[in-house]
Amino acid sequence: MPSTESKRRSGSGWAQFRRIVSFKRKHLCIPYILFLALFVIIPIIIILVYAFTRTTETGQLEFSFDALKEFFSSTTKLNVLLVSLFIGLVNTLLCLLIGYPIAYLLADKRVNKNYVMVMLFIMPMWINFVLRTGATRDVLYMMGIKGGQHPYLATLIGLLYNYLPFTILPLYTTMIKLDKSQIEAAKDLGCNPAQTFVHSILPQTVPGIVSAAEMVFMPTMSSYVISDTLSEGKLTLFGNSIASSFNNSLWNDGSFMALVMLVLIFLTMFITNRFHKDETQERGRLW
Repeated sequence: MPSTESKRRSGSGWAQFRRIVSFKRKHLCIPYILFLALFVIIPIIIILVYAFTRTTETGQLEFSFDALKEFFSSTTKLNVLLVSLFIGLVNTLLCLLIGYPIAYLLADKRVNKNYVMVMLFIMPMWINFVLRTGATRDVLYMMGIKGGQHPYLATLIGLLYNYLPFTILPLYTTMIKLDKSQIEAAKDLGCNPAQTFVHSILPQTVPGIVSAAEMVFMPTMSSYVISDTLSEGKLTLFGNSIASSFNNSLWNDGSFMALVMLVLIFLTMFITNRFHKDETQERGRLW
C-alpha cells in the first residue's frame, strides 16, 4: 500500500505538471496575437491616423478633416464608389446564378460520385491571380472582346471567372449536408419540383448563399488588377482609386478611402452575422 507521503508527492507532482501544461497552452495564442497586432491592428491604426490628418509644410501631421471633405465633395470618387457597388452586385448575382446549379449538380451523388469534378472547378484558384487575369485578357482578345472597346463586359467576364470558384465552394459544402428526408417529405406531401426547391432546398442552402455573396461582393469592389488589366484602364473601381492615391503619395486621401472600404466590410459582416443569427433562431423554433 502506498504511504500517505508518496500519495501527497504524486498528487503535487501531477498538479505541477498540469500547471506547466496549462501555462504552455495559454502561450500558444501568442503567435496569433502577434500576427493580429502586426498585420491587422497596427495597419488599421495607421489608416485611421492618416485618414484624419494632413501633412504640414514642415512634414508633421496635424488633425484635419480635409480627406473626408475631399471624398464627399468629389463627384469622381463618389461615382467610382457607386460604379464599384454596381459592379459588385452584378458580379455577385452572376456568380450565384451560375454557381448555384453547378454546386447543386456537384453535390448530387447521382451525378457526381467522386471529387474529380469539384477539383476541376477549384483548380483555377491554384494558379497565380495575375497570370489568370493576363490569360483571360488574351482569350477575350482572340474572341474579339477588347477591353478598350467593351470595358464593362471584359471586366465582368474576368471577375466572374476569378470569383466563381469562391461561390461554388461554400455552396457545395452546404449542399452536401442537405436534409434529404425533408426534401422527400415535401415530395410526399404533393409538392412539385419548383415548390420543393422553394420551400425545402432553397431555405437549407441560405447559409451557403450568404457565405458565397460575402466572399464575392467586397473582394470585387476592392479588386483593381482585373479591372485595370481587362478594361485597359477604361474602368476604375474603388480599389483602383485607393491604389492610385497611394502610388501618387496621397496618403491621406488613400487612407480615408481605405477606411470607407473597411466600414463597408464591417457593415457587410454585421448584416450577414445578424442574418446567420436569425437563421439559427428560426431553426430552433422549427425544432
